[in-house]
Amino acid sequence: MYRSHNCGELRATHVNEVVTLAGWVQKSRDKGFMVWVDLRDRYGVTQLIFDEARSEASLMQLARSLGREFVVQVKGTVIERESKNKNIPTGDIEVLVNELTILNKAQVPPFTIEDETDGGEDIRMKHRYLDIRRNPVKNNLLFRHKVAQEVRNYLSNLDFCEVETPYLIKSTPEGARDFIVPSRMNPGQFYALPQSPQTFKQLLMVAGMDRYFQIVKCFRDEDLRADRQPEFTQVDCEMSFIEQEDILNVFEGLTRHLLKTIHNIDIEKFPRMTFEEAMRRYGNDKPDIRFGMEFGELNAVAQHKAFSVFNTAELVVGIAVPGGASYTRKQIDELIEWVKRPQVGASGMVYCKCEPDGTFKSSVDKFYDQADLAQWAEATGAQAGDLILVLSGPADKTRSQLSALRMELGNRLGLRKPDEFAPLWVVDFPLLEWDEETGRYHAMHHPFTSPKKEDMHLLDTDPGKVRANAYDLVLNGNEIGGGSIRIHDKETQALMFKHLGFTQEQAQEQFGFLMNAFQYGAPPHGGLAFGLDRLVAILGGQETIRDFIAFPKNNAGRDVMIDAPARVDAAQLEELSLALALQEKTQ
Repeated sequence: MYRSHNCGELRATHVNEVVTLAGWVQKSRDKGFMVWVDLRDRYGVTQLIFDEARSEASLMQLARSLGREFVVQVKGTVIERESKNKNIPTGDIEVLVNELTILNKAQVPPFTIEDETDGGEDIRMKHRYLDIRRNPVKNNLLFRHKVAQEVRNYLSNLDFCEVETPYLIKSTPEGARDFIVPSRMNPGQFYALPQSPQTFKQLLMVAGMDRYFQIVKCFRDEDLRADRQPEFTQVDCEMSFIEQEDILNVFEGLTRHLLKTIHNIDIEKFPRMTFEEAMRRYGNDKPDIRFGMEFGELNAVAQHKAFSVFNTAELVVGIAVPGGASYTRKQIDELIEWVKRPQVGASGMVYCKCEPDGTFKSSVDKFYDQADLAQWAEATGAQAGDLILVLSGPADKTRSQLSALRMELGNRLGLRKPDEFAPLWVVDFPLLEWDEETGRYHAMHHPFTSPKKEDMHLLDTDPGKVRANAYDLVLNGNEIGGGSIRIHDKETQALMFKHLGFTQEQAQEQFGFLMNAFQYGAPPHGGLAFGLDRLVAILGGQETIRDFIAFPKNNAGRDVMIDAPARVDAAQLEELSLALALQEKTQ
């Protein structure tokens, strides 16, 4: 038996017991006549003591040879510590060692295995197995496990059945880029890794499974950022014989359950907001409603003066920054430079200070009098002591720029508190969105989302105005889940493919299996998928998902630990007939 107890469970009640422990040497301290060693495993740290007065010389010598991260086994007696450590659960005791076995020696690690480490991100990612030994990363993974278990338990108790769906599927043209897998047994043909189990879960509804879920890996060959990885995990769900309200109620319940179980927070209210309203009030479809600074549209009160920048703009819009009237000119200029960065793309910014005495001072005083600026304050909800920041230009672009500024100011002002949670449903998304690059409409969610019945007549005349039975669950300014009521009849699905630019032959080739299944009695159905990585990070008080994934990729999509992706042997490529596939493509 390697251990009778783990390194986090011994207490004062164990004093005088003989125990066996195993773990890694965190650090050691040699005081000449005594050696103390901190022994660590996943569960905690226990202090070991070697004492010249009570330990054999050979044991003392062996103890002094221990280096950081040596793997050892010890046997000894639990004794009360003279100098107790109230910072750790095992701080009342220590183990007087009488047997020590070195199970494995270790090289000096490239960074310290401590909560606060001296290792940069690159070197920690290269040695991720060492990084996981650190409490912050280890605890994130344990936290992820807890969230996943709570999700499984909650859904299972509501009669959801967990079903695994295939990883090797057919590539489809809609959505993000697929990861492609060549088939050796079918020369020149390819599988794709699933971007989601969408069609399979719909087929499970046709199959009568009624309530399905899966915690599943999905794959998208997209550019990366802090909250995106090429492989990610979804809590994927589907339900039959339901309407939108049923789905929203189930997943409100799940979110409440997680917040209550994990943080002991009760949230009763899940506000609902249409996509159009979210864009108008916050400039994006996943607004953070923990703080104000709602948009105030200023066209009516800022145009038709002598200021041509506003007069020629499609949209003039501003926000009120609480307490911002105290900003210096240097601080305001820094904000102007911030919005002019390529990542935001504004050409400039106008400001107006709402002075404590009720007067206004702006960067465009030449064009606007006090009465005009008072109207700006009314439109943006600015109070005395606030600062109004105004952008103008094309409507969609300007809203996006001001939204980025609002979020940045929320961070700077400490308004985005990680221990405060504000969920929100965004509903009534557009069914289609126009893509300038391809010159055609694409599905905003996916091709299987049903249009609202009352908007069906617009598909032929004004498709951009057709609303979808689609909904997103937003938490703290992040989309954590999204879904829709699906199309469940062949005729409507064929009509949808037509408006997405598919010929009948293309639709049949790509999705004939689904439309054929609809002919055998598909129930009304819909679903939702939670992004588990993002959900766990937000519940953990962060927005970067990487530290909640055991072995993440870097921003270039590489696993620097195992050096992937990598070239493969020429013989493998030949066996996979990749040259043949390329030749057929060029013919």
